[in-house]
Amino acid sequence: MSEMITVGDAIARTLEQYEVEAVYGVISIHNLPIADAVGQRGRIRFVPSRGEAGSVSMADAHGRFSGLGVALTSTGAGAGNAVGALVEAMNACTPLLHLTGQVEKAWLDADSGFIHETRDQLTFLKASSKRAYRVSNANQAIAILHKAIQEARTPPCGPVSVEIPIDIQSAKIPLSLVTSATKVAAIAPAETSVIDALWAQLRQAKQPLLWLGGGALGCAAAVKKLADAGVTVISSTHARGVLPDSHPASLRAFHNSPSVEDLLARCDFTLVAGSRLRSNETRSWTLELPVPRVQIDIDPAAASRNYLMDNTIVADCAAVLTALAEKTQGREWGDERWDALVTDAVLKAEAGLREQCGAYAKLNDAIAQALPDNGILVRDITVSGSLWGSRLFRAHGPLMNIHSLAGAIGMGLPMAIGTAIANPQRKVVGLVGDGGLSLNLGELATLAQEKANVTLLIMNDGGYGVMRGIQDKYFGGRQYYNELHTPDFTLLAQAIGLQAIGLQAWSVERAEDFQSVMTEALAMPGPSVVEVRMGQIGALRFAGPPQKTLY
Repeated sequence: MSEMITVGDAIARTLEQYEVEAVYGVISIHNLPIADAVGQRGRIRFVPSRGEAGSVSMADAHGRFSGLGVALTSTGAGAGNAVGALVEAMNACTPLLHLTGQVEKAWLDADSGFIHETRDQLTFLKASSKRAYRVSNANQAIAILHKAIQEARTPPCGPVSVEIPIDIQSAKIPLSLVTSATKVAAIAPAETSVIDALWAQLRQAKQPLLWLGGGALGCAAAVKKLADAGVTVISSTHARGVLPDSHPASLRAFHNSPSVEDLLARCDFTLVAGSRLRSNETRSWTLELPVPRVQIDIDPAAASRNYLMDNTIVADCAAVLTALAEKTQGREWGDERWDALVTDAVLKAEAGLREQCGAYAKLNDAIAQALPDNGILVRDITVSGSLWGSRLFRAHGPLMNIHSLAGAIGMGLPMAIGTAIANPQRKVVGLVGDGGLSLNLGELATLAQEKANVTLLIMNDGGYGVMRGIQDKYFGGRQYYNELHTPDFTLLAQAIGLQAIGLQAWSVERAEDFQSVMTEALAMPGPSVVEVRMGQIGALRFAGPPQKTLY
């Protein structure tokens, strides 16, 4: 007879089979059987976040690098706290497994006042996840877990939630039900005739444009070969670095710069690879994209989603771009004159952005100089993140500029922690504002406890700087509700960082000190905090991405 183990133990063993490195979570009366099993086995790192939103954001960032992030949350209000972070993982197409508890099976959906009970938890998990499952039978728990992981990792990827009643987590099942990991189904390649037709169309173009999105994150080699052949490349902020900024064919992510827009108008073909062509990067879809237009996307529903396409190829971007790259024979498009035009457009766009950033362009440069080439910037939705962090800060490769695609504030700190744990040999800069940081302020303690290799850069302007800019531009300068009382973050960091942990903190009140402070902070292993007191240095104005119309 097979050995009997708890469902919680079976879940821990199954996660090990998928080579899960870390589980991020908040322990609760309704998930302890799973947490206890992870602890007893000691093969997976458990990162105790201070809130469910933080745990899912950490798992989201980890999953972007590892291929599967895992979060464990409580039930009811605890699971509800995770919804915003799940929405972000949906936007980023992150492969993520969200495990949450449930009340005892006998009391499910009974509205009886059972502790942690909430009405129809599964429905709000379905709304904020790619899929959501409820385990109703202990013997099915691992089969459902395999299915959830498979769906989370199947492109287009996304978070999948699994709720497991507490009595089922504790129930005994045969060890034989712990089956081996399942593989993601192979993606059918595009037919040769489709590739040949696309190549013929691309080859006829005098100057094609390749627009990269998150679906092309794994296409660096193919994109470089196409760029070497003369294809001009522009990327979403999520796909920055797929083609390094230093490449002469890269327009980086300067979508809304007049010099780049003028250059786009001179292209005669657009190939969109794995991008939604999001509103903030296309001026609410009024940016003119050259025709004809062809898109490559793994999701059939993406066809002509935001721009009318002449053709949509439903396929994996890597396979199609690799096939196109293999057909190139040296320089196929453009010439030195075109290269000079691309370089000039980028230089003008960067100069305009530097002028807008003022003294804070020096902060960008100080970090770029002090951060190792493989270092990672994780930025929150804040003025600095949306200006110099998103487009000015260098990108040498993919997944080196991590941010919230849903546009939500407050995720920067937990994402920086998850990024650092997924990349223990790399230095991470977490760029946050004082307003956004307050949403997950408790995760400062997680940063210290886990000794994550993060320098947290807090841009403190005493409120919601982005809102000030929007109110100034679109609401006649009327300023309401954007002033926030903020703590002394330097003292707060010192209070959290016990000497044994080694967390150090600096405050900066002069732009002249950016270089020395950032050099010292980034040279330190482990966690550190730098607070930039913007009130002493000067305001940084930003009114959001260019709008189609005024509010």
